[in-house]
Amino acid sequence: MNDIDTRDRARGGRLRMPRSRGAASGFLLILLGIWGAAVPFVGPHFDFSFSPGQDWSAARGWLEVLPGAATALGGVLLLISRNRATAMLGGWLSVIAGAWFVVGRAFAGPLALGDVGTPVASSDTQRVWLELSYFHGLGALIVFLGAFALGRVSVRTARDVEPTETLGWRNRVGTFGRHRTGTAH
Repeated sequence: MNDIDTRDRARGGRLRMPRSRGAASGFLLILLGIWGAAVPFVGPHFDFSFSPGQDWSAARGWLEVLPGAATALGGVLLLISRNRATAMLGGWLSVIAGAWFVVGRAFAGPLALGDVGTPVASSDTQRVWLELSYFHGLGALIVFLGAFALGRVSVRTARDVEPTETLGWRNRVGTFGRHRTGTAH
């Protein structure tokens, strides 16, 4: 006969995970999301921007602020979640936002979202750095960190599962050393 009572599970079940599982990735994603959403407004003060030098446009909202905010939200979900499903939602939100940073400018024309303009750069090197730090490189880094976080939170490790000896003992004596009624000793 099997001594293990499978009905007696830890609170949260299989979806429970340590908060530290997505904390580092979540923190980095928050920083990258803030960078992606704020750099179009801060960059012009350091001659690091795209033309036109407006403070706000619909293109900036759709192509920079929205994916930046979505990345930061995904990072917050990863950082604070103890639930595997919520953390995975944050990871997927970050991956989608990062992908939008990468491909959003290509879809901006057909979707009539507007254009952020051309890089204001005095050299080709500065133009490459602008493209990488505003869109393509930023998006690729966000996709990488989001995918890494998804991999970390989707796996149940040996620390997440209670050993069978402990479960067997716990089923015999009950929680906190009290004997259960109706079980054999």
